[in-house]
Amino acid sequence: MKQMMLQEKYPIFVLELGKNETSCRSVDDIAAKLKEKIAADSRVAWIAEFDHYAHTQKLGGEIAPEIKAAKNLVFCFGLALPNPNVLAVRPRSIGLVDCGDKFIINFMEAPMKPANEAMEAWAKSLKDLG
Repeated sequence: MKQMMLQEKYPIFVLELGKNETSCRSVDDIAAKLKEKIAADSRVAWIAEFDHYAHTQKLGGEIAPEIKAAKNLVFCFGLALPNPNVLAVRPRSIGLVDCGDKFIINFMEAPMKPANEAMEAWAKSLKDLG
């Protein structure tokens, strides 16, 4: 898993997962596995699944040719509300992208170490072959 800055201001984690490294065959398979992880973690509240590809396609928006499917899973750790501004960086979202020969799993760095550790572990658990 790599950490990087997107557009020089958004700290994100990115995992590129070859389709030969996972038993998942689709973004929906990945979503199902991650939803199980989310449901099993008592610190996390499930919110929604968003089909970003379908939404962008419906609007006639631009989609990079290598992207075959793209979804976001939305949830919240919300272990504390130390001030009103923390809501600006919540809830959490994990992006799931099918790029033909590989999947890209990504998320923005959370301001809470346990959330980052959990999301990184969930993503890495998808590498279950080879």
